[in-house]
Amino acid sequence: MIVKRWKRGIATLAVTVLTATTFTAADATEAGHWCWDSWAQPNADLSGTRAVNGPINSWTAPFLRPAWSVPIKAPTDRWPGAYAATPVVVRGVVYTQDLDSNVYAIDLRTGRLLWTKMYNSHTNGPNGVAVADGMVFGATLTEAFGLDARTGREIWRHKLTRNTSEAIDMAPGLHDGTVYISTVPSFLDGGNAEGAVGVLWAIDARTGTTRWKWNTVPADLWGRPDINSGGGLWYPPTFDEKGDVYVAVANPNPFVGTEEFPWGSSRPGRNLYSNSVVKLDARTGKVIWHHQVTPHGIYDWDLQNSPILTKVRGRPVVVTSGKTGYVYVLDRATGRLLWETPVGKHNGHDDDHLLAMEGKFDELPTLPLELYPGALGGVAAPGAVDRRTVYVAVNNLSATWENQTTPSLPPLTEGRGELVALDLASGRIKWSHPLDSSPYGGTSLANDVVFTTTFDGVVHAHRTWTGTPVWQAKLPGTSNSPVAISGDTLLAASGWPQNEDERAEIVAYRLDFGWGKYAGAASARC
Repeated sequence: MIVKRWKRGIATLAVTVLTATTFTAADATEAGHWCWDSWAQPNADLSGTRAVNGPINSWTAPFLRPAWSVPIKAPTDRWPGAYAATPVVVRGVVYTQDLDSNVYAIDLRTGRLLWTKMYNSHTNGPNGVAVADGMVFGATLTEAFGLDARTGREIWRHKLTRNTSEAIDMAPGLHDGTVYISTVPSFLDGGNAEGAVGVLWAIDARTGTTRWKWNTVPADLWGRPDINSGGGLWYPPTFDEKGDVYVAVANPNPFVGTEEFPWGSSRPGRNLYSNSVVKLDARTGKVIWHHQVTPHGIYDWDLQNSPILTKVRGRPVVVTSGKTGYVYVLDRATGRLLWETPVGKHNGHDDDHLLAMEGKFDELPTLPLELYPGALGGVAAPGAVDRRTVYVAVNNLSATWENQTTPSLPPLTEGRGELVALDLASGRIKWSHPLDSSPYGGTSLANDVVFTTTFDGVVHAHRTWTGTPVWQAKLPGTSNSPVAISGDTLLAASGWPQNEDERAEIVAYRLDFGWGKYAGAASARC
């Protein structure tokens, strides 16, 4: 009798959830099934919202259970492990990439590995793939590629890097037949990547030929290419209704400086377009506007997270964030700053870059300096938005700058963090919930529940209105990657085992009561 009553309760809950979830006319298929949003782009959609609808919400999230897991093939004994990507889901297939650039196609329902394309090309990430028109797009350390989505067969490959100081470590952006991939300065060999210019490439999706390219920083690197480098993208661009491209450009180097040229004095001035949001014309790559948040950056505080496109009271805006530990909202038409809000721990050095740019070295701190946010701190991975709120995961991990060139970090296991919700209209912090471990995976949204992952291998789910925890799950090991959501299934990964008991795996969690499988089937069909 208790079991029967429990089942009736679940059936009632299912009806309630289906009624309460917001749908549009496009959500129904001709067969009469609901067609949920799928995670079809690295940041869920072209606007980078990292938000989907579907049957997972704050009421149903507690019913998520492990459904399958797939081992990750890349080695796990190097920085930063084997996996740092966000999967994408297209027509019931999960596509993703490990940190050896190997590409996986996995059946969403069963976890069966459909194919693997092995590249064995190590990158720091965060990498990943994008999918459209029957093709999968991504990159190795040095080359962009296009694969057949059904078989994994390589259709084209195109080298983007000019020298060993440059690399690729991002998931591509993809819109209207064009693939967008950027190079960045490479620190894999432990050097300063001297002479590296981060270049954004716009590539024809079918052929791999170049349509245009744009230098995110000047080719002469502010007069000292023998010392300086900079720019490039960590995360994919986003795209508005007209097709214009929005990018967030990373920092200049060296940071802090060198012993001969302290405080970035080898690269005088603002160092455009580093640490900037830039709007580009998709046809030509021409800059429409830019907004630089940290001129002459000195503390490795990248503005690395994909810009998010949304509206505030009908006004189109851009939301961005990064290792500065700030969230910014800009007017989408002009790039004018509307508000900025610090999040997480800061200890009084947010404006040191301005003093350095002005040559006021005597007003800068004496090294060594313990700094918040640290080199891995602030908003380390992309945020998510709904209609009223932006959600970010903040990493409160310090860095100590022993000298001009060498920061030291505490053990990563000592990091702590916060999950923060900010009002889109004002920048006011609505709530903040502490996290016992560093969040390197950013945030993802499904209706009224926001997800993040933490370094200790925990997936967290919190109610969007209050920040109240509603569910969590322990992954097979340490995690430094986000979650993706498709229908009734949530995808997460443990990518960096810290001991022999941990495993590097992609894990699917699925709603475990009966109606969920039909919702998932509908998702697989979309």
